[in-house]
Amino acid sequence: MRIEVLKSKIHRVKITEAELHYVGSITLDSRLMEAANLIEGEKVQVVNINNGERLETYVIKGEANSGTVCLNGPAARKAQVGDVVIIISYASMEWEEAKKFKPSLIFPDPDNRLI
Repeated sequence: MRIEVLKSKIHRVKITEAELHYVGSITLDSRLMEAANLIEGEKVQVVNINNGERLETYVIKGEANSGTVCLNGPAARKAQVGDVVIIISYASMEWEEAKKFKPSLIFPDPDNRLI
């Protein structure tokens, strides 16, 4: 049996930009991506702490050490600059593997920088 489990989590980062007129996705500082074990194009869930919105999109690599967390396209309507979000990815794996798997969890500072 395969189950979905938490793979990666970026806990409490601030939205730095919202670009409505863009193809769509979320642009993330590449250092945050690396620390959270996320790759460009990976599907993520974005949970907005300020308004309760939840959405799924894919990751675009942003400039390293920029602190960028930018919602693009229609997703830009789901948050405002300054909103705090949690970014989550999941993985499908066999039951026994899932019981031993350790997700990548990061807790950036208030400026979206690694601590």
